[in-house]
Amino acid sequence: MASSNEGDDAANSPSSPRNVYKDPDDGRQRFLLELEFIQCLANPTYIHYLAQNRYFEDEAFIGYLKYLQYWQRPEYIKFIMYPHCLFFLELLQNANFRTAMAHPGNKELAHRQQFYFWKNFRNNRLKHILPRSLPEPAAAPPVSVPPPATAALPPTTIAVSATSPALSPMQYAVPAGSSLSKNDMRNSGVERRKRKYVLYNLVWFGDLITLYKERRLT
Repeated sequence: MASSNEGDDAANSPSSPRNVYKDPDDGRQRFLLELEFIQCLANPTYIHYLAQNRYFEDEAFIGYLKYLQYWQRPEYIKFIMYPHCLFFLELLQNANFRTAMAHPGNKELAHRQQFYFWKNFRNNRLKHILPRSLPEPAAAPPVSVPPPATAALPPTTIAVSATSPALSPMQYAVPAGSSLSKNDMRNSGVERRKRKYVLYNLVWFGDLITLYKERRLT
């Protein structure tokens, strides 16, 4: 009896090592389950589902979210495929965010901002990675060349007599006092009369020949 009592006292003494739970597969199953759950937090719709079903009102669940923060360590973060889950895990530590995610509008807002981040992530990252091109030097304004100086010509003056009348265009063509224009008019009239007389004689002669033929045939 004395030996059994001594054994119980030794087991209950503070100095004795405590019995620590040990996973049968060295924690592999728990590692996979926690990895799958924490990556589900990258989906705002899943966070909205947890808020709608009042999981965030359970203190044990809130403590579990705090426990999952060890995934932010370098030795665990290399297994994360969706890094947004760590961002939302950090936000879920705030009670105001947990309450706000119960509203469908906030869920859509978070999902929209997440989409814009994925859409512009590559371009935004390249702005910080790629070296910026040096600014181009400003082009010098063109130098205006003054026109060459020309010698000033002396002003020309044309003397116009006040007594002489202005000449008409016809007077420029025919000199004043010339009889050329009058002779041309007379010659053109004579030529017209000659052409008219010749044409009349040809017609008369043609009619005469026609009449002679008709009488001969009769």
